[in-house]
Amino acid sequence: MNTIDAHHHLWDLSRRAQPWLDGPRMAAIRRTFAVRDYAAVAAAAGVSRSILVQVLPDAQETREFLAVAAGSRLVAGVVGWLDLTAADVAQTLAGLREAPGGDRLVGVRHLVQGEPDPRWLCRADVRRGLRALADAGLCYDLLTLPHQLPAAIETVRALPQLTFVLDHLSKPPIASGRLEPWATLLRELAAEPNVYCKLSGMVTEADQDHWTVADLQRYAQTGFEAFGAHRLMFGSDWPVCLLAASYGQVVDAARELTAGLSPGERAAVFGATAARVYALAES
Repeated sequence: MNTIDAHHHLWDLSRRAQPWLDGPRMAAIRRTFAVRDYAAVAAAAGVSRSILVQVLPDAQETREFLAVAAGSRLVAGVVGWLDLTAADVAQTLAGLREAPGGDRLVGVRHLVQGEPDPRWLCRADVRRGLRALADAGLCYDLLTLPHQLPAAIETVRALPQLTFVLDHLSKPPIASGRLEPWATLLRELAAEPNVYCKLSGMVTEADQDHWTVADLQRYAQTGFEAFGAHRLMFGSDWPVCLLAASYGQVVDAARELTAGLSPGERAAVFGATAARVYALAES
């Protein structure tokens, strides 16, 4: 199987501070993670291509990630960052595409989960920026918390021409064992055909020290029922996942969670959907 990891990160603490790593809870990942580190764990798990996703709201980081992709056979695409509220989104996108590795730009993400306004996605300036992404033929990765899903649903409906990819199932409250209201909102979002979803980020939403695959099962199953296997894609969320599990453990958990799917459905989750949605070049 040509496995694609649709969601991982890199960071170099000697080049750029990562304030979100402050505090004892993040100690396990408070170090530099380079593409060679990712390549080693990906190869061991049988992953052949990946999508590198922005970490900070920093356009220079995006340019650096594109350069990484240009020099890598592994990193097939980059989901970068730009200021969606700016008036010159189209020009900024054009500049990124002209940069080294610009042909690897497949989408944009903003850390909506950190916005204090739960309706940030509904702002007129944000919607204008999202329309520019659609005009450029790029995807938008949705990083939301459950309480932000109503605004996400409105936005997806307002922009049927834009393809959205929901990160981490919108971070369900796995550690608490609760499903609602997350599950109902997820199903409502999934009813819109221009939304896809990453089967990612679950281990860090569970009890990070004592999680089991069984703890993840109901949440993954909700995703399968809402989106269908052909609108889901596997993502490791490495190295953030290291707070709760090794790369191999995350891949193994995803394979166990998808064991009941047909071969075609598993092929979709582990590569075909990501390749199609992000329009990845043939490897």
